[in-house]
Amino acid sequence: QVHLVESGGGLVQTGGSLRLSCAASERAFSSSYMAWFRQAPGKEREIVARITRTGTSTYYLDSVKGRFFISRDSAKNTVYLQMNSLKPEDTAIYYCAANTPGGYNIWGQGTQVTVSS
Repeated sequence: QVHLVESGGGLVQTGGSLRLSCAASERAFSSSYMAWFRQAPGKEREIVARITRTGTSTYYLDSVKGRFFISRDSAKNTVYLQMNSLKPEDTAIYYCAANTPGGYNIWGQGTQVTVSS
């Protein structure tokens, strides 16, 4: 069963915007946290943003604060990542993940974001 499906990646110029979507199964969407991670070539995967099940609390990586915004739509079982003022260093594969008991155990397949300078 596929639990998480990301979409919305692509190629954008510096300063542009993209909105990533993560369509989740009921099981994944009901987890304590849902998050967006990214992994750039040659670098470790890092958490970019996280949102609680209720949507009342969020976390952001320092380098994306004020530019990226995570949200969730319970009617659609979907988590979004709005990315504004994109920079070349934001280029990475972005993954959606759900935190089930024990950690982030449910992952999507990833979507490529490329920011050209």
